[in-house]
Amino acid sequence: MNDARKISEQIDIVYLWVDGSDPMWQIKREQAYASWIIENPDELAAHGNTAGRYRDNGELLFNLRALEKFFPDHGHVYIISDGQTPSWLRSSEYITIIDHRDLIPSTTGSVFDSGHIESYLHHIPGLSEKFIYLNDDVFFGAKVDIDWWFGGCLRIFSETKSIPDYEALQPDESALVNASILSKAWLSQRYSTYSHVPRVYSHSPRPMLRSAMFALEQIAPELFERVRSTTFRSWRSPAIVPDLVPRWMIHIGVAQQIVLDPLHINTGDNNAKLQFDSLLTQFGELPFFCINDTCDDAPENDFRLLRVVQTLKKLLPEPSKFELLFRDSMTSPSGECHAARFS
Repeated sequence: MNDARKISEQIDIVYLWVDGSDPMWQIKREQAYASWIIENPDELAAHGNTAGRYRDNGELLFNLRALEKFFPDHGHVYIISDGQTPSWLRSSEYITIIDHRDLIPSTTGSVFDSGHIESYLHHIPGLSEKFIYLNDDVFFGAKVDIDWWFGGCLRIFSETKSIPDYEALQPDESALVNASILSKAWLSQRYSTYSHVPRVYSHSPRPMLRSAMFALEQIAPELFERVRSTTFRSWRSPAIVPDLVPRWMIHIGVAQQIVLDPLHINTGDNNAKLQFDSLLTQFGELPFFCINDTCDDAPENDFRLLRVVQTLKKLLPEPSKFELLFRDSMTSPSGECHAARFS
């Protein structure tokens, strides 16, 4: 076994996933929101409780296909979910479903804010020191060179466009902008040499160090406690993993910032078709890309949502080892049947 193989085996993969179409889960969400909004009438973040935030367009299935295609030497895969398991998922020694109840203290109750949930990533039992965290709408799009992601320093990607450099959290701003504001306040207060760059970090695979997460939790317990007080996404309690964690790792010298505008598709945008066309053309050459569901409360059969699955099927038609295989055929969530494959 060569050195590259040894290194790559240490890189676990962590996903957050939810099936927003599950009727029982929908009832739980509706009941939780009805109670939460009474106690927190002015706290819901922009787009913080739309259907698009929880909708499953089949992204995880295709994300695992991309993972197998471009990073076959990855470590263990963990899927964090709210008591749900994808119907197509094959039981395997290579993948583990982590229930919220096994990661988040039982006194917390149900949680519908990803910022709250992801603050516990480093508490996953058995997780490797080096791991990559992905939302299911962020895909690898080219062969993964693990040294490119972890060699020397972790690679963190910021967008080129600047954002307003506010001094206080903003109720009408995006979650990422408020996360940047929180980072600026905390890092500037703690480190006299810190210089804030008002940009947001790209929707990308996030290389992480488990030990660094534990260290930050020790020195910033109030921030972890704050984000762990949420039930739904609150503009007053921004997530810390997408912004503070990378900025802190950059400041202490374990990560480097690279300015990059990756392909980021917003499914609700007027130019989404052009963006999907670019994806079809550039697939295999993009280090990563994001298909962000911005159709909010559109119906499940909206053509903009159907285009997501149609495009991903073209790019990633082959089932992965994570999918159920039947003797004569395999049926994907889209209803298409593929010839059986056995390993």
